Amino acid sequence: MTETNRPLTGKVALVTGASSGIGEATAIALAGAGAAVAIGARRRDRLDALAGKLREGGASVLQLDLDVTDEEQCRTAVARTRAELGGLDVLVNNAGVMLLGMIVGADTEDWRRMLRTNVLGLMYMTAAAIEGMVEQGSGDVVNVSSVAGRVARKGAGVYNASKWAVNAFSESLRQEVTTKGVRISLVEPGAVATELTDHITQPRAKAALQEMNESMRTLQAEDIARAVLYVVSQPPHVAINELLVRPTDQER
Repeated sequence: MTETNRPLTGKVALVTGASSGIGEATAIALAGAGAAVAIGARRRDRLDALAGKLREGGASVLQLDLDVTDEEQCRTAVARTRAELGGLDVLVNNAGVMLLGMIVGADTEDWRRMLRTNVLGLMYMTAAAIEGMVEQGSGDVVNVSSVAGRVARKGAGVYNASKWAVNAFSESLRQEVTTKGVRISLVEPGAVATELTDHITQPRAKAALQEMNESMRTLQAEDIARAVLYVVSQPPHVAINELLVRPTDQER
């Protein structure tokens, strides 16, 4: 991207779940577009490697030890971003887990993990950032949801529920702040080749997802990063409220 085509020059972005996958790719894309980037995740070694890569490209970077299920850590992450990078214009709520499996016979700890991370973590980060954005009269909150927030499937019930919650929360907040200059957007990926599959604890669910992914040309993390960049690069009077991105080969 040339110097004359860096639409986020002067902007500050914070990306959660930045240590791999969509979060890492999004941080790279936003930095490439000129933004200073705060990268938050639990895996410090991965953050260090990403920060080094971003700085080599000339970006200003802030590394944040961040577990989004801890509300105080979320508040601290936003406060440090504003203090050390000079503001906060873009929040990308990407941190999430996808613990697919049947409801009958499930380990309910999987449910708690998904709801704490996918729903409460996203809400905590948003709560920490939103008042400052309203006060400055501008800002983007991009919530990475899923096609699972639109289409419920057997074997994904609680993951579906977590993403439907994200979609409902996002639309309600959008109505609350859109006339104040703050844009709330959903980016909803279909099947993406990421590490999320590795975390599934039900063997049958894990095998089914791997089989599905092997049957198609899945999206790559960079595909979703480009979608996020598209959303936040629009002129101030344009709000992309929802962007659903599926692989061409994915039927539903």
